[in-house]
Amino acid sequence: MVAFSISRHSSPPGTPSTQDFVNKVAISDMFEIQSSQLALAKQADADTKPFAEKMVQDHQKASSELKALVDGGKVKATLPTALDSQHQKMLDKLKAKNGKDFDQSYDQVQLKAHRDAVALFEAYAKNGDNAELKGWAGQTLPHLKEHLSMAEKLK
Repeated sequence: MVAFSISRHSSPPGTPSTQDFVNKVAISDMFEIQSSQLALAKQADADTKPFAEKMVQDHQKASSELKALVDGGKVKATLPTALDSQHQKMLDKLKAKNGKDFDQSYDQVQLKAHRDAVALFEAYAKNGDNAELKGWAGQTLPHLKEHLSMAEKLK
């Protein structure tokens, strides 16, 4: 038997803390926006371009909604202001690629990122410890599921 793991969170089935959730969401949004702006700058192929445009638009909206919850005092957490090293490395790798090579890498990164995001939002929407943030996670989840479905169709 060969054991392999599918991209999942390494933590046991549990719920991220509010701060951990905020960190992951904010960094994920920043990464989505920056990688998708990069895809548009590199003139991604016909199916990737509209996807990248939607990612920039939707993740800027999610980012500002999250910022409003934190700034408004409804969520006691600190927003990160830059990508973590893992996401910065992924972005740097994408920056170094062009053409078909870029498109394929971008598509794969988007697929993994949205699988992770759906799992994260499902966990927090179900068991999160901040009612406002939990509600927002539940409202945002259908959009992320739509993004995942779109990412699965990228060629």
